[in-house]
Amino acid sequence: MLSRSCLGLLNLVSVDDYQALSRVPSLMAVPGEPTRDSYQISRDGLSSGGSDDAVSPPPQERRIIVANQLPIKATRDSDTKKWIFEYDADSLYLQLKDGFPSDVEVLYVGSLKADVEASEQDEVSQVLLERFRCVPTFLPWEIQNKFYHGFCKHYLWPLFHYMLPMSPSHGARFDRAQWQAYVLANKIFADKVTEVINPDEDFVWVHDYHLMILPTFLRKRFHRVKLGFFLHSPFPSSEIYRTLPVRDDILRAFLNCDLVGFHTFDYARHFLSCCSRMLGLDYESKRGYIGLDYYGRTVTIKILPVGIHMGQLRSVLSLPRTAKRVEELKVEYEGKVVILGVDDMDLFKGISLKFLAMGQLLEVHEALRGKVVLVQILNPARSSGKDIQDVKNESEALAKEINDKYGRPGYQPIVFVNGPVSTEDKAAYYAISECCVVNAVRDGMNLVPYTYTVCRQIVESERPNQSVIIVSEFIGCSPSLSGAIRVNPWNIDDVSEAMNSAITMPDGEKHLRHEKHYKYISSHDVAYWARSFDQDLERACREHYLKRYWGVGFGLGFRIVALDPTFRKLSVDNIVSAYKATHSRLILLDYDGTMLPQASINKTPSPEVLSVLNYLCSDPKNMVFIVSGRDKDCLSKWFDPCDKLGLSAEHGYFTRLRRDTPWETCGLTTDFDWKKMAEPVMAHYTEATDGSFIEHKESAMVWHHQEADPYFGSCQAKELLDHLENVLANEPVVVKRGQHIVEVKPQGVSKGIVVENLISSMRSEGKSPDFLLCIGDDRSDEDMFESIARSVSNPALPTISQVFACTVGQKPSMAKYYLEDTSEVIKLLQGLATASAPSAFQESQQGSL
Repeated sequence: MLSRSCLGLLNLVSVDDYQALSRVPSLMAVPGEPTRDSYQISRDGLSSGGSDDAVSPPPQERRIIVANQLPIKATRDSDTKKWIFEYDADSLYLQLKDGFPSDVEVLYVGSLKADVEASEQDEVSQVLLERFRCVPTFLPWEIQNKFYHGFCKHYLWPLFHYMLPMSPSHGARFDRAQWQAYVLANKIFADKVTEVINPDEDFVWVHDYHLMILPTFLRKRFHRVKLGFFLHSPFPSSEIYRTLPVRDDILRAFLNCDLVGFHTFDYARHFLSCCSRMLGLDYESKRGYIGLDYYGRTVTIKILPVGIHMGQLRSVLSLPRTAKRVEELKVEYEGKVVILGVDDMDLFKGISLKFLAMGQLLEVHEALRGKVVLVQILNPARSSGKDIQDVKNESEALAKEINDKYGRPGYQPIVFVNGPVSTEDKAAYYAISECCVVNAVRDGMNLVPYTYTVCRQIVESERPNQSVIIVSEFIGCSPSLSGAIRVNPWNIDDVSEAMNSAITMPDGEKHLRHEKHYKYISSHDVAYWARSFDQDLERACREHYLKRYWGVGFGLGFRIVALDPTFRKLSVDNIVSAYKATHSRLILLDYDGTMLPQASINKTPSPEVLSVLNYLCSDPKNMVFIVSGRDKDCLSKWFDPCDKLGLSAEHGYFTRLRRDTPWETCGLTTDFDWKKMAEPVMAHYTEATDGSFIEHKESAMVWHHQEADPYFGSCQAKELLDHLENVLANEPVVVKRGQHIVEVKPQGVSKGIVVENLISSMRSEGKSPDFLLCIGDDRSDEDMFESIARSVSNPALPTISQVFACTVGQKPSMAKYYLEDTSEVIKLLQGLATASAPSAFQESQQGSL
């Protein structure tokens, strides 16, 4: 059973009481112990578990942090049966608020790490909202089980860590019921956000792979919601990700955000590659920011690894019980070198590989037996299953084998410390360890090396601070640890030798490595990370109210189309009215993608298209032109039945006023010797790029790569563009890159020039146009729209009273109007043809039926 809405709960509080609610109190005090704010709930009602803090004025801004779990510890007193809540000082989501401005309120939405009975959920919700600024999402048990333990932990988690379910015994396969539970859980989270959000003011920050669909639900409800997402796990390569049956739904949900964050460039690169290969989207890097254009919106990509909370660690290390534990451990391991491992009980942490390397170390270096101890702290597993049990059994068996072989009374090479282990105890172990080994075969970030470095810095020591980190090259923190010993965890000999290097390393080198790490970690803490993300999110949302937003698509395919405020659909009624009232009309039409769908295999114009063109051309008030990138022979053949139709081929290099007039060039040089230089270069790239080909035109050469691998074709196109620009630098040509093409053509040739020449020609003949219709669909047609805009805005030229520049499809354009697709273009032209010759055209259409 789901709880009542938090809006309903707010009705229980007066307006004045609500305004007096204080901000979430600060958790970490430096020096000293983290402050605690608790609240108790009995089965019979509410009772306060602490004194009230002084209230402060309500903040002007708010950040809504949405994560799978709230930063709250919830326990039930065994005697009184009362719920006791307190902040979880170790929660990243709580710590990140230190990066926000002091006057910003932070509200949390997520689940509790406890099972709350349905009868208590309303009371718990009220207390968490009032005292902790938290909005709990109570998922039904069945949904929670399928959502978290099923789809998240047993399907997504392995897949995002490069483990494919090749067989039932090797990972869980995609389960439609679990996916539906995942979607439903994300919708429940979206419902909770909806209850508390002020969509015009609040910034929403969603975290991690549990909630990857949530952005679509929020964007559908609030088109201008200020929305960021940060993925804390790896993002796999496209070869792995594309195996997801719901891959497009998840990618589109990411793209419904304004800002998407990753720990490393590798993760971001994999995401961008998936967007390119599966959705056909290319990214651009501008002034240090990576952006994806998605239906007129720019989705910014953020790359920044998370940091740790320095204040919390200082606070913990300053506690008397931590200092006491440090001294106890120093005595316990006196005379020994301690190597430390801190890992979750997880398939990807490489625990058994670490143990094998330890065994190899003791086997090869006999002098280290009895002197080196590997202390392995095991945090509890976050889920259950056969895979977790197999990891546990294997690790324990290996540890026993190594201890039996190399151990002796008073000495065990591998020491297990089973969790949960308190933060104070962990800090003590970090402080006394000479080396820390993070050997995961795949991990998102892993902050263990950061925590270790800070603990080694802060702990009192008679000698300069020293630390050595052995880190797997497959985890997110590896690139930021330039002084670490990077290893391939699968290479047991490599890891073993790294352990030996760490043990035998001179103290001076240990100190230098430590100082290098500490300088970075202390300056790139969790507050720095949160502040940087928050600032970039604000920047990414600045243009929200400068465009009009349209929602398109159904279900999880929903997305927003962002358009210029003046951009609107072309009304047939309005244009027909203007058409009838004018006497000198110029109609300019692109062909591919405008009169004919791009996907059509047969490119020949249909009888319907030829008919409507003939009727438009038959009106003496009209001048109708097809302006295309196609060659003149092709256009001549296709439009031979249209004797009065004007044609402009190869983007305006060749022009013919009607069928019985000769083709004319644009007057530029006819020297095409540059083709002798361009063709060998294009041929080289064609041979090296499977699926590409060269199109030869009289005035141009085009290299096509739409059938090639998307990523490789795009890379080759960039290289070819650069290569051709260098080779043809002194030739009278321009090299341009378009959609899946690289084209070389003479300078001064464009569809825009065609427009200018035709308007000038009509004016010189005393037929200055008072009606101009131009329809196109791609980048080359934008030249026509730009030329029209210049002509209209030039006060020195005669006014064109009715101008309709129209693109096909809702997308950013220089045009002021749009039509959805080619079918709407044909309907529009039919409407104009009917206006020119009503009875004749209608009879012809009925006859064709």
